[in-house]
Amino acid sequence: MGRKSVRENKNEYQLAREEANLTRAQAAELMQFVSESRIEKIESEKSEPHPDEILAMADAYKKPALCNFYCSTKCPLGQEYIPHVEVKDLSQITLEMLATLNNLNKEKDRMIEITADGVISEDEMEDFTRIKNQLSQIAMTADSLQLWIENTLVGT
Repeated sequence: MGRKSVRENKNEYQLAREEANLTRAQAAELMQFVSESRIEKIESEKSEPHPDEILAMADAYKKPALCNFYCSTKCPLGQEYIPHVEVKDLSQITLEMLATLNNLNKEKDRMIEITADGVISEDEMEDFTRIKNQLSQIAMTADSLQLWIENTLVGT
């Protein structure tokens, strides 16, 4: 096995590879089409990775969160439309989901009132925006749960 890097400010890709206890040579062998020198360029930030390389890294390193990291922070489309999902404990995800669902349950009658006529008036906009934000929180929590499941499955 090669030497452990002592470089500070390691990027997500290097941290994921090292967490998987892989040298660059071992990672390149697992990914087949990504060379050791290409991995070094990505880790040293001399080159940006391509989406297919991210998929290969996520698979080789057993780190599905790399896909979300790339999409939400590096890809111009993803930066606009994909939220960054944090990897959390299942208990924290569950509690956040239940809290948000409880809040939304309290708002359901107001949501029916607002949307019943098919028009959102100016005086309804503040309540509608608050409810929309709660729905966004549920979506984020669901994404976090999905990532937790993916991480758990790759570990089995």
